[in-house]
Amino acid sequence: MMGRPMTEAIVAAADIRPGLRVLDVASGTGEPAISIATALNATGRVIATDISSEPLTIGEQRAHERGLTNIEFQHADVHDLPFPDNSFDLVTSRLGAMFFADINQALREIHRVLTIGGRATLLAWGPMDQGYFSTTVGTIVKIVPDLRVPDSGKKMFKFGEPETLAKALRTSGFGHVEEAQEEVPWNWPGTPDDLWSYFQDVTAPFKPLFQSVPEASRKEVDQAVLSELHKRYDGEFVRFNAKIVLASAIK
Repeated sequence: MMGRPMTEAIVAAADIRPGLRVLDVASGTGEPAISIATALNATGRVIATDISSEPLTIGEQRAHERGLTNIEFQHADVHDLPFPDNSFDLVTSRLGAMFFADINQALREIHRVLTIGGRATLLAWGPMDQGYFSTTVGTIVKIVPDLRVPDSGKKMFKFGEPETLAKALRTSGFGHVEEAQEEVPWNWPGTPDDLWSYFQDVTAPFKPLFQSVPEASRKEVDQAVLSELHKRYDGEFVRFNAKIVLASAIK
């Protein structure tokens, strides 16, 4: 899976210890919640939440297939979490914070449900200037210079500037805030053609850009993107390094 190194990075930063009560917000299909539940090995409890129910169903099935009994999946909005104060020792989110509609309200809610001394650990995309996006989105705007990256796409990188996420955590009441910019492998297990199709299908923030490519430029764009992706293809993987931001803070 492309996201496995990111999951490993956030789990390592989260200081997993036996007996933890963990909340994973914007969990999607279940990571890092499933990996944390596995690491706890039934000594703790994990609740995975997301504002969308459909991916949680997939996550629940994945957890069932792994035989995990210390994890549950629940529909919830991070801006209004349905949990009492001081309910969790750890709150995590992998690639979710960029999409919180109100980052300060979301972080205040995370702060509220944490116990005194509890930890929040968040992982977000770093700057847009990195291989996975420069070979795809960057190539499009080079070929069709009248096009611009949509605001929905720019939002993915709102914490790319150093200390931006750390500042939001401090503003929301957290202390002992630490932020690091890291690079982890981000490798597609297949061909460049499959990756380009996948990217266009699932990367919703850039859909307006894809849809705005003039029909007359479509073939040139496809050829140019595939040419860039083939430069990174070793016959097994299309290989990138993902630039990420990891932040941890204590209540």
